[in-house]
Amino acid sequence: MTCRDEVLAAFERLERRHRRKVFDLSEVLQEVQASGSTYRESTIRTHVTSRMCVEAPDHHGTTYADLERVDRGRYRRR
Repeated sequence: MTCRDEVLAAFERLERRHRRKVFDLSEVLQEVQASGSTYRESTIRTHVTSRMCVEAPDHHGTTYADLERVDRGRYRRR
């Protein structure tokens, strides 16, 4: 699985478990790491805050509009 796949799967699990849509970055990081991810925390963080976030500036070759930032450090799937 790619880091993006792992982040999206983590959001799905968090949404089912907590019955809400908005999560702190720290919750997402913990969930991805708890699933046994081999990605470094910095890589996961970059994906959530930059590569996958629609509001983030385009600083990467490939970006996705998977997430939106709803508040500082808080994200939800689109």
